[in-house]
Amino acid sequence: MTPLSAASGVENVLRILEGRWKLVILFHLFGGKVLRFSDLERAIPAISQKMLIQQLRQMEADGIVRRIVHHQVPPKVEYCLTDWGQALCPALDALLKWAALREPEA
Repeated sequence: MTPLSAASGVENVLRILEGRWKLVILFHLFGGKVLRFSDLERAIPAISQKMLIQQLRQMEADGIVRRIVHHQVPPKVEYCLTDWGQALCPALDALLKWAALREPEA
């Protein structure tokens, strides 16, 4: 990988993960969890319904999240990570460990 191709790859990753809530949503879905929309709303009380819908749709379009629609009355919609989305877990865990190494500023 060249510095140019690495920079381009990082830009693509950041485009996919950008947004205040995407990483929070991902952490709630890691581990093979399947959550209903209302479960995600309760788990992330600071996010608006509109923003949650928007972030989930973007992640679905990018292939990170799978939307499962159960055709019943009332309709039931669940979300889970795709295999590719689940593969993000070790990378994000490494980022958290890296961030924990930061020494507090004096």
